[in-house]
Amino acid sequence: MRVLLSLCAALVLLWSTVQCHPAHDNSHHGNNDVSVSANGSLKIYQENLDFAFRLYKHVSAQPDSQSKNVFFSPLSVSVALAALSVGARGKTHQQLFEGLGFNSSEITTEEVNQAFQHIHHNLNEKTDVDLSLGNALFIGQDFKSRPEFLESMKRCYESEGFSTDFSKPEEAKEQINKYVNEKTKGKISELVQNVDPLTVLYLINYIYFKGKWEIPFDRFETRKQNFHVDDETTVSVPMMHKEEDFHVYHDEDISTHVLQLHYNESVSMMLVLPEKGLRGLEEVVCKNHLKKWIASVKKKVYQVYVPKLSLKTSYELKEILSEMGITDIFGDTADLTGISEEGKLAVSKAIHKATLDVDETGTTATATTGFGSYQILRSYQSPILRFDRPFMVFVLNGETRSILFMGKIVNPKA
Repeated sequence: MRVLLSLCAALVLLWSTVQCHPAHDNSHHGNNDVSVSANGSLKIYQENLDFAFRLYKHVSAQPDSQSKNVFFSPLSVSVALAALSVGARGKTHQQLFEGLGFNSSEITTEEVNQAFQHIHHNLNEKTDVDLSLGNALFIGQDFKSRPEFLESMKRCYESEGFSTDFSKPEEAKEQINKYVNEKTKGKISELVQNVDPLTVLYLINYIYFKGKWEIPFDRFETRKQNFHVDDETTVSVPMMHKEEDFHVYHDEDISTHVLQLHYNESVSMMLVLPEKGLRGLEEVVCKNHLKKWIASVKKKVYQVYVPKLSLKTSYELKEILSEMGITDIFGDTADLTGISEEGKLAVSKAIHKATLDVDETGTTATATTGFGSYQILRSYQSPILRFDRPFMVFVLNGETRSILFMGKIVNPKA
């Protein structure tokens, strides 16, 4: 039997037995659940940042991604893997935990589940931005999951459950795609292209975000301008423009300019423009740079130019996760008995799809060298920050220190 996982922005997630308060391995905590949750969450947030950058480097290193736009949700992938790790046992569990960057001697399963439970609550309770994170489990009609697994997924990961007849692949595909389409408000209409009738379980994780800029751009100031994809390729794109007090920073250590654009709540988009080419930035960038930028941005009057964006991405994650050391879940050695004891379970597929739309009012995400990217003109004019060559992008939630989405824009027109 196969567990079919997908990750998309509606992210189709890996599925697992997740317990918020498992009886095993945590008896030494006694009644200190609140402090355990707080301390554990801080560790897990830090490891999540590390995981995001490691995943980015593996995704962007794929042959079909090196010269293309990259956009995905590391939070969705880590939520999925964390959930799966609790349903895993033995070496499979250890491999998943290590793949996420967790040290089992320092972080317990309970702390992981409580941290992700808090992330779900925090994101879903926001009112000034349209943000939702959730999961759904499509379960084969004749497949018997452990009741504690289903209860834990509902309690910790706000999961819904649906009975699905996988022996009718077209009907199962339509059921799953309809759910994803609704949760992503039409942004991802076809997550699943085909369904294997041997599938017994399908986990969907979705994340949807739509936010309005605190400082909106004026659509009447948007003009077609050149974007320098590389030294030989230039494309014409709609470039938004605004002169205002923006949060900016110049990281002299790695010759990089940072622009942070805020939405109505604790969510922001950070655009990162290297002076000497994107490849050099990708080789060194890590969570410490991101933390430094967040702490260092200051309000200054700038003229800012940002391209309008609309892109869709899709990734097969099996090879990428395997390169990161997570291999057991895909083979005969997979131990997922925390999900069910009915037969041998393995993950047959892991898919991630994401979308990103950036315009003058804000952002919707379900995700060349030189040419005056930064120049100071005469003293009486504002400095200019022009994103007219490849740059990195992050969508951040400050309260949980989470990277909701990240990627690189190589060609806004692609």
